[in-house]
Amino acid sequence: MYSNQELVAHLIAHHRLITPPIIAAFQAINRQDFVPDSQKEWAYQDQALYIGHVAPISQPSTVAFMLEKLAPAAGDKILDVGAGSGWTTALLAHIVGPHGSVYGVEIIPPLVTFGNNNLHLYHLPHAHIEEATETLGLPTQAPFDKILVSASAAAVPDTLLLQLRIGGMLVIPIQEAIW
Repeated sequence: MYSNQELVAHLIAHHRLITPPIIAAFQAINRQDFVPDSQKEWAYQDQALYIGHVAPISQPSTVAFMLEKLAPAAGDKILDVGAGSGWTTALLAHIVGPHGSVYGVEIIPPLVTFGNNNLHLYHLPHAHIEEATETLGLPTQAPFDKILVSASAAAVPDTLLLQLRIGGMLVIPIQEAIW
């Protein structure tokens, strides 16, 4: 795959992308803009890539699968835990639109800067990434309609459940599965 269009077609053909708003986000938000120059030639491959600071940008099929499970919608308020380069934050911001909001948190300070710079390429004022604190998530902005977690955990963190509105959705990798 050599273009964003080919990547999206691949994800649709393999039934990873199904929902029209999520497909539209993948078409509008180019993964190549969220990887360092050293990784740009592989940006459209369906694989995780190194983005520096011992951190990856997730495999596109995994991101698509997780977003389909999360079912983000226009107007949602979403927390993106482990925002990294900002790709998932941007995808979510495209889906929720200007009447929604996306709060990314990232533990690695240089990636906070990298991610926010990448978000600015797409003029998404309703999305930003903050440096993570010792408290998991972003309780000062809770409750959230939805929470997406990129890093695997041993169990579902109660701290994040408490940041969800009643009836909200949390998608998180737990050991070998995505919940």
